[in-house]
Amino acid sequence: MMRILFLPFLQIPTGHHTVADAMIRSLGNRISNLECSKIDFFSYADKRLEKAFRLTYLTWIDHSPQTFVWIYRNFVYPTKSTKHFNWYEYKFLDKMNSLLQEEQPDLIVCTQAFPSFLIDRLKNSGIATAPVINVYTDFFVNKLWGTEYIDYHFVPDQNIKAQLTSQNNIDPSKIFVTGIPVDECFLPRTASESTLPYHILISGGSGGLGDIEHLLYSLPGKKEKSYTFSLLCGKNKKLYKDIRSLKLPNLKPLSYISSRETLNSLYDEADAIITKPGGVTISETLHKKLPIFVHSALPGQEQINKNYLSEKKLIYDLDLNYPVAKQLDAFFKDQNEQILWQNRVDSYLSKIECHAWEKILELALGQSVKPQIYKETVNISQVPS
Repeated sequence: MMRILFLPFLQIPTGHHTVADAMIRSLGNRISNLECSKIDFFSYADKRLEKAFRLTYLTWIDHSPQTFVWIYRNFVYPTKSTKHFNWYEYKFLDKMNSLLQEEQPDLIVCTQAFPSFLIDRLKNSGIATAPVINVYTDFFVNKLWGTEYIDYHFVPDQNIKAQLTSQNNIDPSKIFVTGIPVDECFLPRTASESTLPYHILISGGSGGLGDIEHLLYSLPGKKEKSYTFSLLCGKNKKLYKDIRSLKLPNLKPLSYISSRETLNSLYDEADAIITKPGGVTISETLHKKLPIFVHSALPGQEQINKNYLSEKKLIYDLDLNYPVAKQLDAFFKDQNEQILWQNRVDSYLSKIECHAWEKILELALGQSVKPQIYKETVNISQVPS
């Protein structure tokens, strides 16, 4: 029995979990003698601390985004600093080693930076592990990701591959352009000409975060007949109730959707999406070839994603101080721009080399399935600083 361990982070339905779930489903549909485990390492290490951090994180980015940006750019976003954070290494390295001993995986897949960082440090100290794959879920690589001792890297595009090769001195044969993995149900929409009224899907992410209130003031009023909107409120029950109480005929709130098939149907019915630049949502909608308009970006990784995607002209940045309908009109009334955007998306998708699950199967079936032997303890003093 082949055992694959997937390591996301936090008990929040983020892209780290969505990507892991998508790969697990694809693998499970193709091989029977395979056991996939998905473990939130933070909860494994300290459930109380994970809960406190999770609640603090959500409140922090919502109420004090500027301080979050400062912390992110100084301690997470790539800099020339090589400083390591010994305070959390001391606490978590031994926990990570214990997890690997318990699970005895044949392959480890990290969909978030922190587990990758810890395993990289363990391997740097001489501790043997199963082969490790980093699966990057944003359009950049922050400095928390372990890279030096990680065996394989699944990256969103050729630019990230070139960056890892030149800046991190990683062998390009160990880097595979898989795109940000999405569920296989997200196939391109059937080509058809959009007709009035255009149906626009609005997403604030699973938490219903982002500058939704500002966006609502910029949406067309009841007299606008060219657009209808469906708003994905995620788990934000207050937002759902507030939108429903407005009773606007052209604005329909939708509560949290866990079914990927239901979400896929919503993508199929839409003519465009207004969203935040989360890596997974953007990747899903690029695969669906659904025009993307960005209403806001959470501080940290989403802002960096937004800058990157804007440079590639894969998204359209909405100015919420200007009527949204007029900005949508600029796209839908310009057939040449629609063709250009479609060509840019086709170019992006054409450079994806393989599906993540395909490469995992190739790597897994091409190696010994005998469990690795792990050391029972980690001497933190021996871990290089």
